[in-house]
Amino acid sequence: MGNEQSIAGQDVLESPKPVIHKIGVADLKDVLVKGLADFNAMPTHLVFFALIYPIVTIIFARTAAGYDVLPLIFPLLAGYTLIGPVVAVGMYELSRRRELGLDISRMKAFHVLRRPAIRPISVLGLLLMVIYLAWLLVAMSLWEKIFGTVAPESIGGFATQVFLTAAGWELIIVGTGVGFLFAVVVFTVSVVSFPMLLDRDVGLTTAVVTSFRAVLANPVIMALWGLIVAYIMLIAALPFFIGLGVALPVLGHATWHLYRKVVEL
Repeated sequence: MGNEQSIAGQDVLESPKPVIHKIGVADLKDVLVKGLADFNAMPTHLVFFALIYPIVTIIFARTAAGYDVLPLIFPLLAGYTLIGPVVAVGMYELSRRRELGLDISRMKAFHVLRRPAIRPISVLGLLLMVIYLAWLLVAMSLWEKIFGTVAPESIGGFATQVFLTAAGWELIIVGTGVGFLFAVVVFTVSVVSFPMLLDRDVGLTTAVVTSFRAVLANPVIMALWGLIVAYIMLIAALPFFIGLGVALPVLGHATWHLYRKVVEL
């Protein structure tokens, strides 16, 4: 226990301005390998946390299908990934603890709730939630502008409107473009800020600015990482979202290792 306190104490010391490293494609492969290694080292409790994500996603989808909010079903599912970094905080904490040689038992993922970092993490999580709600409002506005205020009466009618009409494809193209902009903002703000807040005693502004700096220093590689994450999440979501129970923890761990490669404190 004393060892844990002494080691853990090292990662809450105030640090000088972070140094941003340039990384390459090989580094992305390496972080995925390390993320998978972390998952293999502690799969039971990682799936325990990761299953929250697909379960809540299914609830969202079922709610949308059962009420007059069918136009929001795709924004709900796609936009829910905007708050994925918040869900992954437990994985970041377990990766941090494994890296330091600390206890990685199931409940240790909740250890973050007792750390000083929980306050800025909560504020940043709230910001992502606000962005998520803004995305839903924009998506609903797009639907009403193209199709009017009357919601489709059935899932079949909704599918016909969206996929078999010119207006539907206009919605898909415009909605995807707008959603992409929201995703870029969230990715830039959060890609290293959450892990950094867990790793060091830094302010929220420092963490977010560092995240921006990391993306600006590695625009192509970070864009590629964002595409990799989106692709894996899409494939994992196809079998009734069950694959997210594996994809989310692996990507969460990989993001921790990405942070460790890019940011030096």
